[in-house]
Amino acid sequence: MLTTIIYRSHICEDVPVKALEEMVAAANRKNRHSDVTGILLFNGTHFFQLLEGPVDNVTAIYQHICRDPRHHNVVELMCDHGPFRRFGNVGMELFDLRQFDTDEVLQQVLDKGTTKYRLTYSDRALQFFRTFVEATEKANYFELPPANSWEFISEETPLSAQSEVVAKGADCSFAFQPIVDPFMQQIVSWEALIRTPEGDSPAAYFQTLPRDALYEADLKSKQVALSMASALGLHTQTLSLNLLPMTLVNVPNAVDFLLTVIEANGFVPEQIVVEFTESEAISRFDEFTHSVRQLKSAGISVTIDHFGAGFAGLQLLAQFQPDRIKINRDLIANVHKSGPRQAIVQAIIKCCASLEIQFCAVGVELAEEWMWLESAGISQFQGHLFASPRLGGIPAVAWPEKKNDF
Repeated sequence: MLTTIIYRSHICEDVPVKALEEMVAAANRKNRHSDVTGILLFNGTHFFQLLEGPVDNVTAIYQHICRDPRHHNVVELMCDHGPFRRFGNVGMELFDLRQFDTDEVLQQVLDKGTTKYRLTYSDRALQFFRTFVEATEKANYFELPPANSWEFISEETPLSAQSEVVAKGADCSFAFQPIVDPFMQQIVSWEALIRTPEGDSPAAYFQTLPRDALYEADLKSKQVALSMASALGLHTQTLSLNLLPMTLVNVPNAVDFLLTVIEANGFVPEQIVVEFTESEAISRFDEFTHSVRQLKSAGISVTIDHFGAGFAGLQLLAQFQPDRIKINRDLIANVHKSGPRQAIVQAIIKCCASLEIQFCAVGVELAEEWMWLESAGISQFQGHLFASPRLGGIPAVAWPEKKNDF
């Protein structure tokens, strides 16, 4: 199976440009030995390379390239398969863009084609070439410092210093995790995450319930969440509660129940955010949107959780506009290295900005993920990088601090 990988990277400052010819000669030998061919563009700062060949060989060479210390900010733009090579005659050929004008280099790249039919820039892979040569996406080349240029310093507060609380007699418990604005060093809200009394996952809790009791239990568990939040002293904070979308549809008077338990535990609706998990299919959409309007009319904010992971994300945005969306972990995992993820996240950001919807990235675990997302325009984050969920308690938050030697 023939595979094509295209990537972009940034040359390290201490690498002399005159070393390029030696690098290309070595790559040529290695690629030919591995039956890999391709084209390398260089604009004085960035590399742009296409590799083609058997899938295992191309993957091995690309992984070797990613480990090369002479460049950084390596972003995979495309990984695809096809019936033939575009450039089959050379292990690696360099085009230094500083020595050509735009039209000339674009034509010379086409002239290197070895396909049965003449290459054109309608080919998806070659569209990446045109974009790079014409620098139309250069504003989105975020140059990230090394991950170790930041340290994350845990800050204990009176809230985090207190002991855990236990929901006595309840069949569930909750762990609390913050949504944070790292640069402002502010807590945006606290999310109550359902657990078993022993601290096991939401899936472990819900799988013990019969299907006909699922939605009732989901709703009634919010009484436990609010009671625990009250015992932990979160009355001045914003509190996020998760609901299955169909809970509002299948449980009569669900909104009235929520309003009652909110007031009973010393909160007001304006402090509460209800998060709907997008990954559950919504079968009675009109009834669902009616219930959402009831929530918003009462002063409760609405968030779409795990946006991008489920069945109805774009439909939800078309039918009603939430106050915030939370971009799913699957879309932001290693986003600093993935061109497709970067494009999708930037499209979500642009969409939300047009609709004046706030956005948050969840499941952030790496400093590089946070740095790229911050550069893209996201200011609110949730994940183990800043604080892990704490069962029955409030975790300390680790705030980023720039090291003096960077």
